[in-house]
Order: sequence, then structure tokens, then C-alpha cells
Amino acid sequence: MGDKVGQSSSKPQNLARTGFSSQSRSQPEHGFGLQLLMNDINSSLESLNSACNMQSDTDTVPLLQNGQHASNQPAASGSRSQQPQASPKQKVQRSQPVHILPISELWIFQRRKGRRGDPGEVPRSTEEMLNRRLQEEDQQLKTSSLPAIPNPFPELGPGSPSVVPPSSLPPPPSQPPTKQDVKVFSEDGTSRVVEILTDMTARDLCQLLVYKSHCVDDNSWTLVEHHPQLGLERCLEDHEIVVQVESTMPSESKFLFRKNYAKYEFFKNPVNFFPDQMVTWCQPPNGNQAQLLQNFLNTSNCPEIQGFLQVKEVGRKSWKKLYVCLRRSGLYYSTKGTSKEPRHLQLLADLEESSIFYLIAGKKQYNAPNEHGMCIKPNKAKVEMKELRLLCAEDEQIRTCWMTAFRLLKYGMLLYQNYRIPQQRKALLSPFNTPVRSVSENSLVAMDFSGQTGRVIDNPAEAQSAALEEGHAWRKRSTRMNILSSQSPLHPSTLNSVIHRTQHWFHGRISREESHRIIKQQGLVDGLFLLRDSQSNPKAFVLTLCHHQKIKNFQILPCEDDGQTFFTLDDGNTKFSDLIQLVDFYQLNKGVLPCKLKHHCIRVAL
Repeated sequence: MGDKVGQSSSKPQNLARTGFSSQSRSQPEHGFGLQLLMNDINSSLESLNSACNMQSDTDTVPLLQNGQHASNQPAASGSRSQQPQASPKQKVQRSQPVHILPISELWIFQRRKGRRGDPGEVPRSTEEMLNRRLQEEDQQLKTSSLPAIPNPFPELGPGSPSVVPPSSLPPPPSQPPTKQDVKVFSEDGTSRVVEILTDMTARDLCQLLVYKSHCVDDNSWTLVEHHPQLGLERCLEDHEIVVQVESTMPSESKFLFRKNYAKYEFFKNPVNFFPDQMVTWCQPPNGNQAQLLQNFLNTSNCPEIQGFLQVKEVGRKSWKKLYVCLRRSGLYYSTKGTSKEPRHLQLLADLEESSIFYLIAGKKQYNAPNEHGMCIKPNKAKVEMKELRLLCAEDEQIRTCWMTAFRLLKYGMLLYQNYRIPQQRKALLSPFNTPVRSVSENSLVAMDFSGQTGRVIDNPAEAQSAALEEGHAWRKRSTRMNILSSQSPLHPSTLNSVIHRTQHWFHGRISREESHRIIKQQGLVDGLFLLRDSQSNPKAFVLTLCHHQKIKNFQILPCEDDGQTFFTLDDGNTKFSDLIQLVDFYQLNKGVLPCKLKHHCIRVAL
């Protein structure tokens, strides 16, 4: 007996194999051999449980592969013979959830594959798997005295949930944008409350308002931040978040929905935009449009804008003429003439946390030298008057240059991307907008509908005479309709004299100053126009047109010919039956005007 014990202790790694083979080979039947195999595995698990109970006293004692302690005590085989034997049914019930199912399934699977051997023999791969599992459990017992490590997969474990500090957890996902109501006003005083998301940009809100108002989306609509008490307003950039801008506005301020054709005018014609005396180039553009844009949008090397401006002194009503220099770092003024040495430059305003506004009534409210005023205002709700930097340019062109330079140096490439997005969308949709069939004059033919069926006129002379006859007949019908309408008491005025009032470009009875203000608000670009009633002549009209950032007025006079009233802009050389024909003609031909009519001022009721 002692020899057996010594032999078993000298070769502990063969315990599992000898135990399995010696007892299983003596059984001829498959089921009983499998039962003995389960009994041996349960005995090994009992040894592991006893080793776990002894771990608190003998933490440094190493464990063998079968869970026994490497000491001078008798081996587990001897101790196992002295312990009372449990019933096979209890052993199966206790050990089945841990090892029985995978081993038996693997053994049956290999037997089904046609492995010819002793029915009780355990495959070698199964022994290696058991040894590997015992080694893993041994390693867990050795490290049981270490601090508890949080379980990274608590949902897979059978015990209590692991304790993980909140700081080690990943940040929760960002909250989805919520909805908020925003009130937007139009030029005529009407308003609309729109429910938007908190991350909606100014461009998206403008497109939403265009859709709800049934307007034409020509990418010139903008959202205006209007401060009536301060007399300030500015156009929001397309990328700005509406809710964030609204949080910096006082309660009396509001948003306006308006056209602005000059929002990206610099990118369309940058060569003639800035006067040469106002710009100091780091790299001369040599008249190249691409080089000019690159110099302005380059973040590391950008031009400086300089010139004289009227600056309102802080705490006083007086204005002082100073030499001002605009750089990416801020707006500076020189304390010594036109010197730009660092010791002579003083910071006037910062560009980072500020926005530039137009002065609506600077001459009346701030005693400005003229109406070409600007204001640099911090981006916060409550602003004191001493925090405002009021500036005034000599004319409208210089003010527009300063405003554009401020936006370019602050936003840079982001501003250019806002300009390119509508063009890219238009390029993607252009194949769908092109007509499938050409409608040029070459594809049209003359038709004769005098008979019961129409016929094509092949003779050119006959086609020309038919066209002249149709023209005379149309003029006779229109003259007869005018006579009937003038004689009717229900139609005191003719249709030609009132049809223009349904057009968006006609603004009715407004003053000259009001028409100039509307054109300035919607952008001083070439071809921007509107029509209004004349204040000096009740029967005449006035065309207000912008050209080279200057506003000009042209009077439209009525004239009579063969008892019919026409309208003319050039003393009767070109006559039109109504103002719609006049506008259509000058949109295609310049005539006596300095430029063609391109954009019309519009007011939309929300």
C-alpha cells in the first residue's frame, strides 16, 4: 500500500490518465464505462473544493493539475478511498452542469465518427482539454488573494454584478436634438412661429420658410438678427445655429426673413471688390481671381485691410477720425498717423467673440457723421453701451468692403464652403432640370386654323402675312377690351394700369428714402431694382435701380398713341402696353439703363 502511495505521489501528472484507464477498461459496456468516467471527474472536483477551503491558510502552497497540494501528505487517491462514497445519482446531479455534458458529447461525437478502440477509452484531446481546464482553475485559486478585479462582462457572470467606478464607464451617447419654437418676422410686420430642432442652421431654417411661404428658392434668402433698441442688424451666416444665436439676443430683439443678394458677392467678383489703397497683400495676386481668393482664405498668410474710419469715443457723443487696421487677430487703430508699428497700434475690438452689425439709423441715434455706420458687438445678451465699437465709413462701397473683410477674416474657408454648397447642389440637379425637348424658334412652324382642321403653312410669304394679320387682330381685340373696360362703371381703370400691382417687384406708394433703404437691405448688387408710384406725378412710376453700389431712379411716363395708353422710359422711343412688358424687355435688353434688370426686391408675408 505504501508503495502505491509513493508511486502515485511521485507522478502526480498521471493520476487522471491512470484513474480513467484502469477503471474504465474493466467495464465492457459503454454506459457503465461512461458512468465510471463521471465518477472520477466528480472526485477530482471534490479535491478542488477541499483545496479551495484550505487556500486561506496555505496561500503559498502550489497546486497540482488535479487540485492536490504538493506536500508530504498522502496523495488524493488514498484519501479518496477513505471518504464515504456518494451515490452515482448524486454525483451525476452535482457535476453534470460543469463537465459531464461537454465531455460526453465530445466522446459520443468521436465514437460516431467511427473511432475503433476500447469503448471506455478517453480520447487524448479530451484529456488535454481537462488538463487545460484544471490549470486555469489552479491559476484562479493562486490569484484569489489579490484585490478583486471588476468583471468586464457582468451580464455573462452567474454571481453578483461587478462594481465599476462611474469614471471608468464610457460617456453616455449625446442627447438627440430637441425641438424649440422660433418666431420669425417678415418685412411687412407679419410673423410665423416655426418649430425647429436645436441644431438647425440658418440655411435650413430659410429653406423651411421658403417652403412654407411658397417662395422661389434662389439661395439668396437669409435670416437677419435685428436689435431695434440698439439700432443694429446683421445677416446670419448659413452655418450658424439659430438656437445658439437666439440665446445671445435680448428679449426685444427678433429674427427677420429677408433677401440678401450680396451675401456672397465677393466670391462672384473678387477682383474689383477691394480698392488697392485699402489692402496690403502678403503675396500680390497679379489680377488673378484664384490667387486673390487664396490670399484671403489662407489662415497663415492673409492680407490686411487699412483705411480711415470715424470712431465714436467711449462715453462721449463725439466721433474721431482714426487710421484703422484690420487683421486676423483683431481690429487696431494707430495712435500716430498712419503708422502700423506695433508700439503705435492699440486693440480696438476682438474678432473671436464679436460680430459686426449695420447701423440702421446711426445718424439719428448715435449722432454719426453719415448713414454708413457699423458696429462691433460682443456675442452676449446683455451688452452695455461702452462695450459697443461704433464705426462710420465715408461711403457705402467702403462700408461694404469693411463688412466683407470682417467676415472673411473671421470665418475664412467656412464662408467659402457656404457659398459652394448651393452651387454643388445645382450641379447635381442640373441633368434633371434640363428640358428633354428643344423649344427654340427653329422647332416651331406656322399653322393655319381658319378651316375645320389645322394645316402647316409651308410657304414663307404666306406664313409672314399670317403672322402680321394675327398681330393686327390681337391689337384690335386689346383696344376693344380697353374701351369696354373704361366705359364700364365696375372697371374705372384699365387692366394695363393695374396688372403690375400683382407683381412682387412693385412696392406701391413708398417714398424715395424707403426704396433706397430696401435696396440697401437686400444687397447693393448690379441689377437689383424695384418699381413704385411716383410722388411728384400721380400718373407716373419710378424705377429704382442699383449699379456699381449706387442707387439711381428712372421715371416711367405714360403716353398715348391712337387712343391707347402706353408706358415709356426713353421719351416714347420704346413703348409698352403695361409695366410687365417694360420689365420683361429691360431684363433682356439694357436699353437706356446702365445695366439689365437682374434681381427684384421682394417682400413676403409669412
